[in-house]
Amino acid sequence: MTISDLITAAAARLTEAGVSFGHGTTNAHDEAAWLVLWSLHLPLDSDDASGDVTVPEPDVAKAMALIARRIETRKPAAYLTGEAWLQGVPFTVDERVIVPRSLIAECLADASIDPWLTDKTRQVLDLCTGNGSLAVLAAMAWPEVEVVGADLSADALAVARVNVERHHLQDRILLVQGDGLAATGGRVFDLILCNPPYVNSQSMAQLPPEYLAEPTLALAGGSDGMDFIRSLLRDAPAHLSDQGLLVLEIGHEKPHFEAAFPQLAPIWLSTSAGDDDVLLLTREALLMQPSSPAVPLSRT
Repeated sequence: MTISDLITAAAARLTEAGVSFGHGTTNAHDEAAWLVLWSLHLPLDSDDASGDVTVPEPDVAKAMALIARRIETRKPAAYLTGEAWLQGVPFTVDERVIVPRSLIAECLADASIDPWLTDKTRQVLDLCTGNGSLAVLAAMAWPEVEVVGADLSADALAVARVNVERHHLQDRILLVQGDGLAATGGRVFDLILCNPPYVNSQSMAQLPPEYLAEPTLALAGGSDGMDFIRSLLRDAPAHLSDQGLLVLEIGHEKPHFEAAFPQLAPIWLSTSAGDDDVLLLTREALLMQPSSPAVPLSRT
């Protein structure tokens, strides 16, 4: 059996089993290729994946055993391999964190946030950092900035620390634990990136097993998905510099977002998922919210 044949057979098994995708792949073939190549200790971009290289029977059995484990456990492939890729960058992953897939990563890679930054942008916060992937990508995108990665989960931060060290960014990324913006103390940032828990309760109840294998803390956003976001938008102005920005991912929750914050007019950033998943808000826009607390306008 060739590698190509093995991937085809594995994809057929995944399709027949009706597994769900969305944790790095969107279809059975790509998921099968990921698992087969990983089991064979080959890079994901290996030329052998489409060639006629013959796979020894013991390796065929090993690969199909991994496919069987994917089907039986319904765990995302990243949990089985211990690694996920985001914008071509590898990250260590385990069940203490959700599998990195934030669309904000695309905005970092395509520089769509850059026009909103200034020459004074130096302090960046990755709030709800999880495994630290956005903090790492931000530090890579902007070599001149310092990044803080914050999360409520000590377990998640332990994984984030592995990734910060993996990419040799200990000198530029600080990891802190706490509830929301309170984790940062009184620090002020020029840019806050946030991929928060935003899945509404009805959607949570309908999630396939692959998503339920992830930490609920990082997914569930309350009845309308806006619980964390309400406190974030209320408190963010006090943690932003004068020209500070908030870039926020809300997934498929735009109707709930607009119902909860009808007075806001965010700037929507285009991603591969469309134009309704990631938004940008200036500090000035946040201060115009009726519920915003009074905070000084002059910030350094």
